[in-house]
Amino acid sequence: MSAPMDISLQNPPNAEVADHVGDTDSAPPPVFPEDKVLVSVEVCLKPSSTARIEDVRLAIERMLEKRSLSYTDGPIPVPFDDVFLVENVQRICICDTDEVQNHNILLFWQVKPIVHVFQLSEEGPCEELSGDGQLASFNEWILPAKEFDGMWESLVYESGLKQRLLRYAASALLFTEKGVDAFLVSWNRIILLHGPPGTGKTSLCKALAQKLSIRLNSRYPQCQLVEVNAHSLFSKWFSESGKLVAKLFQKIQEMVEEENNLVFVLIDEVESLAAARKAALSGSEPSDSIRVVNALLTQMDKLKSSPNVIILTTSNITAAIDIAFVDRADIKAYVGPPTLQARYEILRSCLQELVQKGVLASYQDCKEVMLPNYASVKERLNSQEVHGDKPLLQICKQLLETAEACEGMSGRSLRKLPFLTHSALAHPFDCDPSKFLYTMVETARRERSELPDLNGGLPVV
Repeated sequence: MSAPMDISLQNPPNAEVADHVGDTDSAPPPVFPEDKVLVSVEVCLKPSSTARIEDVRLAIERMLEKRSLSYTDGPIPVPFDDVFLVENVQRICICDTDEVQNHNILLFWQVKPIVHVFQLSEEGPCEELSGDGQLASFNEWILPAKEFDGMWESLVYESGLKQRLLRYAASALLFTEKGVDAFLVSWNRIILLHGPPGTGKTSLCKALAQKLSIRLNSRYPQCQLVEVNAHSLFSKWFSESGKLVAKLFQKIQEMVEEENNLVFVLIDEVESLAAARKAALSGSEPSDSIRVVNALLTQMDKLKSSPNVIILTTSNITAAIDIAFVDRADIKAYVGPPTLQARYEILRSCLQELVQKGVLASYQDCKEVMLPNYASVKERLNSQEVHGDKPLLQICKQLLETAEACEGMSGRSLRKLPFLTHSALAHPFDCDPSKFLYTMVETARRERSELPDLNGGLPVV
């Protein structure tokens, strides 16, 4: 899992896991149960663990009660004196505290921890080939999957987007389970993420499915992700396309018939379906294409009656999305290029990873391993309170300038930028972070200057 994203200069990394320090004679102010903040504590079991999830959950709850922890995003150590947890637990992580209390650390008496215990599946994707045996019509994962571990934490967007999706999914499943009349209150459990390429829409869909499989595992002990290849739904043989769609949704229908199985259906580049529908209406495509699209929309409507399925879709070309599909989507979220804060956080996580893995030298004259987040850096720079953290703050200031130079770059490009920067170094071994960031600015400028040439040139075949 990626490093915690909410570390400040005032609070070093060990502040996240340190026991509450204070006057033992003074009791904390009374907090009523309804006033407490719900905080998710995710517990990942070791692959070799055979312990019951309920036993582990109770052991973690007892551990949290005994230790007066302060709560902020990031890992907490498995207590070495608890043999049961040491044998079975791989890691414990506190999540989503940065969405409350204005990024302040939550004290133990303010929090009601919600423990989620899970074990990663190592089976990998299972492919289902299309009728001609050449193109897989869909890939299937058992969730939570090892391939998606840490993906949610690595994605950085504008404040509130990820939490909005989590809360939407929880509400959609709750409304269905409670039997709310869909004729009076309508919802379809369909999410549409649209925006330019490289902004992490597909990754966010997969990460959302992974996160929900962890958060809802007490209700749905089995979870699956079905990633549909939209292009595979169109066959070169007349009338075969409809059969492929029917076969696909027959498989999905079999999955959702199991009440304890939560199914996520991911349709990537859904605009390809809309484009085929438009072309068919204009007469440039055979009528078989429009029948396929209509069949797909009909099958999606049928899934509304199943409470344990969520459809996740993405599109790179917003204008090409069919209005009939747009109307069906409950959430139509635009995922654009990363903001300055998001760019800083992405590059911060990259820099920390390279330092921790020894690719870059440690920060000069700095004992800190973790760089402060964007909010902390801006606050310190505005207040000019550097104190003894001047070397570290200088690195952060340089990192902020690097993020400003990367304006317009996608999240995908930003994640590749450190590698391209390292490959451009004349002396790449044990490079100083300050020199590395200077080279990164030059690399970013070069990458941005080459983009118009790529867009205006001939496509690479």
